[in-house]
Amino acid sequence: MRACLDISLLFLILYFCFSSAVSSSLYSSSCQLQGQFHLNGMHKTGDVILGGIFLIHFFSADPDLSFTTEPQQPHCYGFDIIGFRKAQTMAFAIDEINRNSNLLPNVTLGYSLYDNCLQLRIGFRAALTLVSGQEEQVTLEENCVGSPPALGIVGDYTSTSTIAISTVLGLYRVPLVSYYATCSCLSDRQKFPSFFRTIPNDAFQVNAMIQILKHFGWTWAGLLISDDDYGVHGARSFHSDLGPAGGGCLAYTEILPWGDDPAELRRIVDVMRKSTARVVIVFAHESNVIQLLKEVVRQNVTGLQWIASVGWTSAAALQTPHLMPYLGGTLGISVRRGEIPGLGDFLLQIRPDLHHNTFGGNKMVNQFWEHTFQCRFAPPPAGWVEAGGELCTGQEVTENVETDFFDVTNLRPEYNVYKAVYALAYALDDMLQCEPGRGPFSNNTCADLQRLEPWQMIYYLEKVNFTTSFGDQVSFDENGDALPVYDIMNWVWLPDGRTKVQRVGDVKRSAFKGEELTLDEDKIFWNFDSKQPPRSVCSESCPPGTRMARKKGEPKCCFDCVPCSEGEISNTTDSMECTSCPEDFWSSPQLDHCVPKKTEFLSYHEPLGIFLTITSLLGTFICVVVLGIFIHHRRTPIVRANNSELSFQLLLSLKFCFLCSLLFIGRPRLWTCQLRHAAFGISFVLCVSCILVKTMVVLAVFRATKPGGESSLKWFGAMQQRGTVLVLTSVQAAICTVWLVTASPVPHKNTQYHNDKIVYECIVGSRVGFAVLLGYIGLLAVLSCLLAFLARNLPDSFNEAKLITFSMLIFCAVWVAFIPAYISSPGKYADAVEVFAILASSFGILVALFGPKCYIILLRPERNTKKAIMGRGTGS
Repeated sequence: MRACLDISLLFLILYFCFSSAVSSSLYSSSCQLQGQFHLNGMHKTGDVILGGIFLIHFFSADPDLSFTTEPQQPHCYGFDIIGFRKAQTMAFAIDEINRNSNLLPNVTLGYSLYDNCLQLRIGFRAALTLVSGQEEQVTLEENCVGSPPALGIVGDYTSTSTIAISTVLGLYRVPLVSYYATCSCLSDRQKFPSFFRTIPNDAFQVNAMIQILKHFGWTWAGLLISDDDYGVHGARSFHSDLGPAGGGCLAYTEILPWGDDPAELRRIVDVMRKSTARVVIVFAHESNVIQLLKEVVRQNVTGLQWIASVGWTSAAALQTPHLMPYLGGTLGISVRRGEIPGLGDFLLQIRPDLHHNTFGGNKMVNQFWEHTFQCRFAPPPAGWVEAGGELCTGQEVTENVETDFFDVTNLRPEYNVYKAVYALAYALDDMLQCEPGRGPFSNNTCADLQRLEPWQMIYYLEKVNFTTSFGDQVSFDENGDALPVYDIMNWVWLPDGRTKVQRVGDVKRSAFKGEELTLDEDKIFWNFDSKQPPRSVCSESCPPGTRMARKKGEPKCCFDCVPCSEGEISNTTDSMECTSCPEDFWSSPQLDHCVPKKTEFLSYHEPLGIFLTITSLLGTFICVVVLGIFIHHRRTPIVRANNSELSFQLLLSLKFCFLCSLLFIGRPRLWTCQLRHAAFGISFVLCVSCILVKTMVVLAVFRATKPGGESSLKWFGAMQQRGTVLVLTSVQAAICTVWLVTASPVPHKNTQYHNDKIVYECIVGSRVGFAVLLGYIGLLAVLSCLLAFLARNLPDSFNEAKLITFSMLIFCAVWVAFIPAYISSPGKYADAVEVFAILASSFGILVALFGPKCYIILLRPERNTKKAIMGRGTGS
């Protein structure tokens, strides 16, 4: 169909070019009309003429194009009273302006309105007629310079014809203000510099539909379009905007054929029936939908939610009880409704022209009269009277006939026509109010009423800004588009079988909020048993804790739900990815939110921590008890013989060893991390130093009992013993100081051991420092063990060296086993191993060195004599 239209248009342009070329040689002396179109029109004279192109007839009979004779004019039939009402609205607006003393005073507007018969070629001829004239003697100057017959045109009805007309008119900068052409392509100012419109473009209409889909959560919809510019450009907008703006997808896109094509319609409806999409968007014209619904009814395809474009939202032919089981509940985009005071009375005053029922008169009024009263003016068509047809008298009473023509309560396209006429009038008024010498044109000139140019009108149209009596502001943006606003309509199926289309909301564009949808959901009629909006999704939303996984080769709205991994969450239904929880958090069991990780450390409140704490305090208590026993029995031989001062120091250091283990229990803090290893290292060096000095004293005392060995005791006096212990301990203190200053231990949240837990631990900072600390303790312990081993041949009754050897073997064995156990133990268990090593080695020393002595002191006092200690019996 589009190809035929393009060929016809090309032929028409070639015809004019050829005619102009021929006539230029024949009529070179003057500017004369080269041809004439016999069009159905309605005219009124005035100082300035405004043109209009309207759909008055639905169909046209094409003449025989033999190309051997001049083609006859097409015959139009199928009168459209709504289209005629639009034309009469323009006539009313011009009449109202002429009666308005504040707008265009001293200037009378006239009009020339033509019928396009819904055909591009006829509408194109009408446009050429409006810019070139119909009279034999054209009023232009001989060089064809001067004002055209029509200074501006209101029209056309369809986007396709408007594109063709505006392309040509744009070359001559003749303003064309459309009331119904919505194609977004017409917003291209480079291609259509003289085009304006009072209806929003299709890009906004598509966005309005997307807002409805988004509002009800319909992410899966089918799209049907008409096979013309209106449908094709609408489909482009849907494909580009539906995903980003509404998060939806199209299940299918089908092109509705022109005319009756049963096979193609059957295929399209079959696609609709098999699809899981319950929402169908039809971006087409009324005639397309009429053909489609025939097949929908035949296949009985119900349960669909229809979304109607402007092209058929208000189609009365579809609002029948027969179709409401299928179309009931339809949501549609409709032109903004307006009120035009006085239009109803104006329409009631229309009367036929009995004297000018020919070309040049108001023939369309007579056609309206014949259609309304089903009569014919004389002379009637052949056989009309014989068939029982009535003749029109012109005196018929309009109040006695039921017709939608006089219903002005729901004016939508007519309101756009009204605004278009007033836009041209205000532009002309502003142009004529220009002060000489301060004009916008070259050399600050103004337009002259006698020589008005269309391009001058364009300048003022771009600056038009007025408010209608209904309260709507009218202005044009840089692309010639009006302020966008649409009404949302709903098809209601009443209980008595009647139908009505009611307004349930609107959508408008705000400079600050973008597209703003307002819906009164309580008023919406849903044609479903649930009386609720349907569900239309390809895949149900994923539950929390899962993510969407796209299905290969399918739209993004079709997906599978895949669970998130541990440590990840998804708390939104449209998430394509799972989100990792922060370091200190872990995913909940439902994987829908992050929860703080459980913290783990060697606590005072857990059984292991309680056991170690009790053991540490028990060891400390035993040290205090033993110390008390030794102090109480300090004058006894066994205490005095074992160097009581070193014994006291050793018990005190053991008590510190037991107590320092408590620093390893509880939440690690900076001060505990720094103090625990320093206290541990110094306490154990103090302990082992005392044992080392005690061993050396034992050897010196034993040697002093032999001849010539008295001199060895002078090196192990009390001062020397204290000094040795102090020096050996100071070395460890220096090691700890350097360690803490250079690489101090610090608390650390370790997440490597467990994914869902945070292990609080103290990292040693410098492993070298920790190794030197342990190595120094080990060195002293090994040295003590070797010295004690050398003293193994002392008399059996004087076996202090054996006890020291045994205690150091226990000490070394514990710490040798500690190292691999410490390295392999994770988290809090590493601290537990270290505490266990401290307690085990401390108990080993305490029991090995002080157990036998306490046994003798408390249980065998008869052996606590000097003779018994010196191996001379047990006497008192």
